[in-house]
Amino acid sequence: MAMDSSSQREGATIAQINVTPLVDVMLVLLVIFMVTTPIIQQSVQVNLPQGKAAAIPGTQEQLVVTVAKNGKTYLNDNAMSLRELGEKLHAIKKLQADKQVYLRADQEVRYGVVMKTIAVIKEAGIEKVGMVTRPASEEG
Repeated sequence: MAMDSSSQREGATIAQINVTPLVDVMLVLLVIFMVTTPIIQQSVQVNLPQGKAAAIPGTQEQLVVTVAKNGKTYLNDNAMSLRELGEKLHAIKKLQADKQVYLRADQEVRYGVVMKTIAVIKEAGIEKVGMVTRPASEEG
C-alpha cells in the first residue's frame, strides 16, 4: 500500500487551507442578498395632501399614476410623458374594461398639471379615477 509520508509526521502543520467555512458564509450571504433585493423598492417621493378617507382594500395590482413635484409623470414608478401615459392606459383599458387608476400628486404641483393628467386618463377611456391622500394623523 502506498502511504503519504507527509500525513504520518507527528507535530507537522497542515499546509492546506480549509475553505468550507468560507464557502458556507458566502452561500449564506448570497441567499440573504437574493431575498432582500426584490424587497427593496425605490419609488417616487411625493408629498401627498392630507385627507380623511379610509384605505381602499384591493387584491389585484393597482394602476398608480404619480405626478411628482417637478411635474414628471409616472405610471407605477415608470417615468413617461403624458402622451405615452395615454397610450399605455388605452392599451390596458382594452384588456381590462373595469380598470381603476389611482392618482398621486404632490401637493405643490400646479392644479393645471394635475387636471391635464386627469384629462389624459379620461381620454384613455378610464372612468374610475381615485385620488390618493395621506391620512390626516400622519405628520409631514
